[in-house]
Parts: sequence; C-alpha cells; structure tokens
Amino acid sequence: MAVNDHSNITILKEIAELLNEETDLIPMLKGALCKFLSGTNFETGWIFFIDERGKIELVAHENLPDALTFNNCQHLEKGGCWCVSRYRNNQLKKASNIIECQRIEAAIQSKTGDHANITHHATVPLQSGDERFGLLNVASPNTVKFSEEELELLESVAFQMGSAIKRINLTKQEQKLALVQERNRLARDLHDSVNQLLFSVTLTSRAGIEMTDNQNVKETFKEIQQLTQSALTEMRALIWQLRPQGLESGLLEAIKAYAEMLNTQLTVNVSGVIQFPSRVEETLFRISQEALNNIRKHAGVQEAIIYMTVTQTDILLVIKDEGRGFVIDPEKSLPSMGLQSIQDRASALGGTADWVSEIGKGTELLIRLPY
Repeated sequence: MAVNDHSNITILKEIAELLNEETDLIPMLKGALCKFLSGTNFETGWIFFIDERGKIELVAHENLPDALTFNNCQHLEKGGCWCVSRYRNNQLKKASNIIECQRIEAAIQSKTGDHANITHHATVPLQSGDERFGLLNVASPNTVKFSEEELELLESVAFQMGSAIKRINLTKQEQKLALVQERNRLARDLHDSVNQLLFSVTLTSRAGIEMTDNQNVKETFKEIQQLTQSALTEMRALIWQLRPQGLESGLLEAIKAYAEMLNTQLTVNVSGVIQFPSRVEETLFRISQEALNNIRKHAGVQEAIIYMTVTQTDILLVIKDEGRGFVIDPEKSLPSMGLQSIQDRASALGGTADWVSEIGKGTELLIRLPY
C-alpha cells in the first residue's frame, strides 16, 4: 500500500478542520474516522474509550464487516485482546501492528457473518500529553502488517483526535464549573432574599398570635405561620439542591445532614468502600435528596433507612420507608417529578431505578449504578 505524502497532508488538514469545528464528542470522532478511512487505503476502523479502571466502551466504528457488527458488535464489545491488555498495562505507546486479535478471531470462528477478509488490525492509543482516553483501531482486507509510513499516518491522526478529546473535555469542565457557579449564586440570592423574607413572615405571624385576643384572628395567624414554615422548609431544601453542602465531608455525612434538615430520622447501613468519582457521588446525593423529599412530602412518616452496597462492578442504593405507599399504573407516567428525576439521573450514568411500593406498607427505592 503506497502512501502519498501530499495526500497525507491533505487528509490530516481536513481531519484537523473537522475536529476543530465539532463540539460534540462522539459525532466528532465518527466524522474524523470516516474522513480518515475515505482518504486512505484503510477500509474499516473502530474506537474504544477506556476509563481509569480499564473498562472499555465502543464509541465509534465505520465500515465494519458483518461478522463484527453481529448482535450490536458483540465480538468487539466483549472478550480480551492484545491491544486493550497492553493499553491497560501502559505498554502501548505508539501505533503498532497486531499479530493476532482475539476479538476478530472470535467473530470469524462464530460464523455469524462475512468477515470480509479482515483478520488483523493496527492500533494506536488516543492521548494528549499524559492523559489517555482509549484506542483507535484500523484494518484492511487481506492485510496482516501495515508499513511504517502507514503507522506514522495513523499516529498523526490519533494525536489530532486525542488533542480534540482533551479540548472538548476541558470545555465541558468549564461549562460544569460555570453551572456550579451560577447555581451557587442563585442559592445565595434565594437565601439572602426569599429565605429571609419567609423567616420574617414567621416572626410576624408569631407576634400577631400574641398581640390579639380574637380567636379567629389567632387561628388565621397560626395558619399563616404554619404555611410560611412549610415554605421555609421547602426553600431550604431547594437551596440544598442548588448548592450541596457537606459533600466535602463525604457522601454519607451530606445525606445525613440533609435528612436532619428535613427533620427525618435516618438509619444508614453500608457495605463496601464508599469512595466514588465526583460525578457518581453527586448523582447518589441528588437521588438521595429526591427520595428523602418524597418521603417527607408523601409518605407521612419521618423515618427512613438507607442501605448502600458497593461491589467491584456496581453500587446498590436502597432507600426504604414504612409510609403510606403508592401504586404506579404502568400505562401512565410516573406520579411525581421527583421519581422521574431519580430515574433520569440513574439512566444518565447507565444505571437503573426501580420501586417496590404497596399502599399502607411503605416504599422501597432500588438504585443500581455501574462502577
């Protein structure tokens, strides 16, 4: 396979332009992979993201033969292979030929589709500086070994992709920081204005009760005081949701503090090591917030139990109460925004949210997140 220097410069320029224009990570990688394959003699390719724990995710692929696309790319998604193993051990530093690929071999041996004479592939890590993101693999029919020039071209494209991935990740971090700052500002404004105003109303209504002998007026002031106190509790809960307090002291301490703020007696049972990435930790905290809010508003009790079990692959969070319970009609939407929020938050991390509830016998919320 001859490699033309001028055409290589052209394809690298076109890929660089695409990577600089795109702001959505996965479409960006798919577009760059497609452009790379269309401008070279490589015919198929796929990209793995590999996290810090070694878990792989197939995020993009192009022109895969039937044997590799079978059953949602099951042979690429599962099993072991040399390139991933070397990557996990930090031994894959540059573009390399793969002598044999267990994933491709498994696809061929399964006889679930034509493998289009794809038997070997080249691989290169996607990285930027010391940060590593995953692997770019490419292959061609009837090709066992790629030339040094081809591997150099592959390495140049991988470098471009790695830099673009880092740029988008940094942009997302900046957006998250801006969001946190705005939420903190809103929380401060609510605390300094609405929260203080509600507190003043409770004091005024309390004074009104003491200042009149008219029983009807007293009852009116009492009702105002109760409604305002409920609104004040709601406002404090909202401020907590906008700006989580206590996560710096640990997830469980933050959940306990939130339950205390709601005047809910909470029992916590933990199994396993509670040490999560920040995104997982905040998701668990937000789900616990929603669950405790639902208990306070709808269960009619002021006690709850939390069970948290951490295994090598999953986090199981169970929040249980012995309140009035509810029944969900499977043909209708969820009965509250809180339950929908819990389900959405779990799904965003690839997890699940389920409920077991019975009228008069309480509710059990079961959350499972991959870890």
